[in-house]
Amino acid sequence: MTEQHLRQQIVELAASLFERGFSVGSAGNVSVRTEAGYLMTPTNSSLGRLEPDRLSVLSQGWDHIAGPKPSKEVVMHQAMYQARPEAQAIVHLHSTYVTAYSCLRTEEGIPPLTPYFVMRLGQEVPTVPYYKPGAAEMLEDILAAGQRSPGVILSNHGSIVAGSSLEDAVNAAEELEVSAQLAFLLEGRPTRPLTQEQVQNLLG
Repeated sequence: MTEQHLRQQIVELAASLFERGFSVGSAGNVSVRTEAGYLMTPTNSSLGRLEPDRLSVLSQGWDHIAGPKPSKEVVMHQAMYQARPEAQAIVHLHSTYVTAYSCLRTEEGIPPLTPYFVMRLGQEVPTVPYYKPGAAEMLEDILAAGQRSPGVILSNHGSIVAGSSLEDAVNAAEELEVSAQLAFLLEGRPTRPLTQEQVQNLLG
């Protein structure tokens, strides 16, 4: 896929997320790996109002080389690409249910209730401690968590999800949001999570 096609895909999929309420205002950001480095949504930009020729361009070493200034949360993307070398795209959202879950004082993760959660995100999605958005100190925690799952929940913040393509990352981020919603809807009810055998069958 050419860089121009990637730029257009970023605009279209980001707008789809925005229009369906997965991000609001200037919340959230997206990045895609290219042959020369990375394309990223600019700082303070809305996922619903991006322009293909107004994206940030970063080198393979994460230097800003063209376009508007990138999102201040570039360190999260850097950590996830390091954690998952096969990743071609990353989506960071403040979607309602995942963000609500990230604010709960709980040690329990989102349970593996559906096969789609497991197939897209693995057996569990780890949660990392709260950091000020853009803080360099978060890199090590996200790096460790990202090696366990392509999805990471950011305490009191939202989620960051990696994928083998931008479409794959978007699908996984949407699956994480729906799984968090299911967890809220079923809270206090006798649930039937997938068994370890069923999970391993999906992962195998």
